[in-house]
Amino acid sequence: MLDNDIIISLLIIGLGAVIMMLVAAFTKLSNFVLSYITLFIISLSIYFQLPYLGELFAFEIQGELFNHMLRFDSFASLFNMIFLVGAFLMIAAGRAFMQATKFFIAETFSLILFAIFSMMLLSMANELLTAFIALEAASVAIYILVGINRYNVRASEALFKYLLLGSFSGAFFLLGLAFVYAQVGSTHLGDIHIYLSTHQEHELVLIGGILMMITILFKISAVPFQAWTLDVYDGASLPITAFMAGTFKIAIFSIALRILLVDYQILAEFFKPLLVFIAVITIIGGSLLTLAQQNIKRMLAASSIVHSGYLLIALSATTTSQSASAAPSIIFYLVAYFLSAIGAFGILSYISHWDTERTTYEDLKGFSHSHPLLAAMMSVFMLSFAGFPSTIGFLGKFYIFTSAIESGLMGLAFLGVLAAFVSIYYYFKVIAMMYFYDQTQDYKLSFSFTPFVIGIVALAVLWGGIGTGLVSFLPGANLIIQTAQASIESLSM
Repeated sequence: MLDNDIIISLLIIGLGAVIMMLVAAFTKLSNFVLSYITLFIISLSIYFQLPYLGELFAFEIQGELFNHMLRFDSFASLFNMIFLVGAFLMIAAGRAFMQATKFFIAETFSLILFAIFSMMLLSMANELLTAFIALEAASVAIYILVGINRYNVRASEALFKYLLLGSFSGAFFLLGLAFVYAQVGSTHLGDIHIYLSTHQEHELVLIGGILMMITILFKISAVPFQAWTLDVYDGASLPITAFMAGTFKIAIFSIALRILLVDYQILAEFFKPLLVFIAVITIIGGSLLTLAQQNIKRMLAASSIVHSGYLLIALSATTTSQSASAAPSIIFYLVAYFLSAIGAFGILSYISHWDTERTTYEDLKGFSHSHPLLAAMMSVFMLSFAGFPSTIGFLGKFYIFTSAIESGLMGLAFLGVLAAFVSIYYYFKVIAMMYFYDQTQDYKLSFSFTPFVIGIVALAVLWGGIGTGLVSFLPGANLIIQTAQASIESLSM
């Protein structure tokens, strides 16, 4: 039954993408209708995934048919749910923006579904070549979505920059895969783990691991592979930027965790200094870059580099056996960042016009005077980004830094706390502009249920921070961390 439900869930998204592509080609349905059809397809897939969220299980999907390439477990179940909910919220929060623009063509929704389908396969990949194909398929869909605004030169520039650099970085993963196969004779994760457990010769596997790490670090915008981030995030339209920041980055961490915790756990001590070094330069470089930004969209793009640094702290902690909370803390933080990013970019897209994105600090001056509820929601998301107490972002940072301390990485934990204090400046600057300055623009916003969706996300951010403490019998942060722990445990089944 479980096997059939997961296949049905995948087929709904895959066939839905094909159907949406045909609908776009042979009908003249409006974006309004197409968005509802896409939301229905995603909701149907969620229906088949939801019963297994939080359960502890692991099995191969049609092992003989697919040559043991796909594995569905609690880990994949959690990440698949994040992808589906992320896409749902992105479309729901960005519908007003999509309907008001000329460039969001019907094929956009098909591309979103193709990206989700590929990310779901990526989270379930039990073999490196399958992971590479899924990663590149998702990347191609994202490339096109970045440049979907054909009327904007910056979008076209972002598309070509991301396409060229992304394709080049993807080649490193394929080359690393070849090195692993040359020594192990297989690209299945289980076979690689068995080889490393029974052999002393690891040279080619180590080289392959480093090369694959380059691709992963590029995709998550870690320093020194972050040069593309600001221009691509800034050039993409706001809903697509939200999709990249809140969903696609999570997909990269799904395969990174599976490889590191299944394949390379035996060689963790080798990768520990590399991950620590990259975490340090990512946090420092990202913080300096963010401080220099004068545009909110570019500031959020630059700060995403810092958040990748926080996640690398926990990833470094997974290389030691002292901390059992490191891997679950990564998943919890990904959920926290995902909610905050979807909400923040959702508000920016809602207040923007098709030809003018209101993303400068000047644009938000006095925003609270005319739209107090939207300003309050934006404040919640900024506070969560900064790790302010009573938000889910605070708990996310708490778990990250705790795992680092448990692993003996005191210096990394201190650097993370220092970076969090620095982030107060650029996140609180947005709040100050909304509340402590006179209004400079007249915002005439069309009626939409977008604010209701963003409001639900804002409540989730707050509930994730204080909900369990207020009402102990209702699910909150404890449910997220328990689900994360079960997902990590399923990797060893």
